[in-house]
Amino acid sequence: MSPKVRMNRLFTHGGCLDVAIDHGVCNEPSFLAGLEDMAGVVDTLIAAKPDAIQMTYGQADLLQGRPEKDKPALVMRIDMGNPYNDRRHRVMWSQLQNHDDPIIGALEMDAACVVVNLFMLPDEPELFRQCVENISRVRADCQRYGMPLMIEPLVMLPNEVRGGYQVDGNAEKIVTLVRLASEMGADIIKADPTENPEDFHRVVEAARVPVLVRGGGKDDLKSVLMKSATLISQGAKGMVYGRNIYQHDNPKAMVSALMAMIHRGASGDEAWDIYNRG
Repeated sequence: MSPKVRMNRLFTHGGCLDVAIDHGVCNEPSFLAGLEDMAGVVDTLIAAKPDAIQMTYGQADLLQGRPEKDKPALVMRIDMGNPYNDRRHRVMWSQLQNHDDPIIGALEMDAACVVVNLFMLPDEPELFRQCVENISRVRADCQRYGMPLMIEPLVMLPNEVRGGYQVDGNAEKIVTLVRLASEMGADIIKADPTENPEDFHRVVEAARVPVLVRGGGKDDLKSVLMKSATLISQGAKGMVYGRNIYQHDNPKAMVSALMAMIHRGASGDEAWDIYNRG
């Protein structure tokens, strides 16, 4: 199968909203608020109709076991690691959930795409090497089976600066790591927003494949929508948002607002109106 066949499930009308609910593999309690009832979350998201839902193998049956023909596509997280906790661990690591056959679960669950991290943390060269090894291992299988590979380059601040390795929005660092992801054969890149959203076109230019913006932590809804509109104007093909959807009071309205922005060219103000009508 050509990767394009699966890519078409994600990029309906040229864009993609992927709602990430794969946070259980991060082993971070704060990420689980709003995800306690995964079956209920999946029900809500299927009704909201984003383009895709990002999950892990252990929860993917809640989506793929459903009978609806028009349900969102599955994006499967196939790695895990420990960089998201508030305190720095003595040993930082990232590994594939199934090293011997890393995409077998994605094939079994008929995923449209797999996603793997590329962590760049200060003073953690071994963690970076592990991520490069993971991607190299997965890229070979993705090529063999026609599975699109989403790489998630993450440039993070030192833990002692803000705790929990928060995003470093330095455009130069993000562009450099995105270029590495592109060089390694990414089909899709999930990238952090640049500190100045109007610099994001540089990330898009470095990628040469569709770029989806990573959401990160929960933020004020209106500011999220306004910033998202700028990122779309800079060439982003959509978003991979998690906490900015599932931790808010009305996830369905947030999905509607973002889908209008991605697929119908709604402005930030128009998306905000759609959310409030939600």
